Amino acid sequence: MSINYAILGMLSARSLTGYDLKKIIQDSPFMPWSGNNNQIYKALVELLEEGWVTNEVHHQDSAPSKKIYTITDAGREELKAWVLSPPELPEFKNTFLVRLAWADSLDPKELNSLLTGYEQEIYLQIAAEEEKLRRGEFSPRRTTRETYLWEQIHGRVLEQYRSELDWIRQLREDLGIRHPKEGENHTMNYQLVEKNNQTIVVVSSTEPPIATGKDAIGLIEVCVEHNAGRIAVHAEALSEDFFKLRTGVAGEILQKFVNFSLRAAIIVADGSLIKGRMKELLAESNRGNLFRVFASQAEAEEWLAGE
Repeated sequence: MSINYAILGMLSARSLTGYDLKKIIQDSPFMPWSGNNNQIYKALVELLEEGWVTNEVHHQDSAPSKKIYTITDAGREELKAWVLSPPELPEFKNTFLVRLAWADSLDPKELNSLLTGYEQEIYLQIAAEEEKLRRGEFSPRRTTRETYLWEQIHGRVLEQYRSELDWIRQLREDLGIRHPKEGENHTMNYQLVEKNNQTIVVVSSTEPPIATGKDAIGLIEVCVEHNAGRIAVHAEALSEDFFKLRTGVAGEILQKFVNFSLRAAIIVADGSLIKGRMKELLAESNRGNLFRVFASQAEAEEWLAGE
């Protein structure tokens, strides 16, 4: 698929700058992009030469001028002709599949590491895609049918990611390779709270306590399983090292939440746990919108359920 048609499609919804187009394509799970910014600007030049788009420079007093691209009538006709052309079959080119093809050379521990790394990447993609849906990122809604089609596309992407997780689980079962968490004495006590149309995972305790970024993946898996973009974790579920800034545990765990686009709250009823530089760090974080600390679960839920 040529990126030119993806650009025409987006411009058919509204006029956009080159930067806007790059951001939409970069964040999309199904639109083509090589990762090279020049690819988008080269495509825009080609579209201009074909007469399928026009551009107009908008001057701004307090910012650099920006170039706005708009689709032409000829561009709309070309886009329609391409949409009606014979579709391409789905591709299965995947570097993970190529690695797996030669994975018989690995011992069980190494193969488990390969599978676990892939699983975690899929969880990341699922969380990111669900967060985009919650934020309502680029999705033209000019008609009821168009809204439905875009919702189905994103739903299909999520379905494929979840299907991939099921396939990995079947691989593990057939090969007799346990998930790293299986067989460990690791339990998690949590509840689901529904508030303001938001699902919040509230973790009251874990055994053993969450002590590393890798441990935090278990919390993220629960959020993905329940389609929750919010999590509240009681201090009792965290290791003592979380509250010692020098260990780096807090930063590692919180970064995992950020990577997976989770809005997180830590509930610390015992204020004596927070002191020194950790107190300064958490006070700073309480001015942000991704992570905050509260003294009670009710306060945490109220913030997490807000916009």
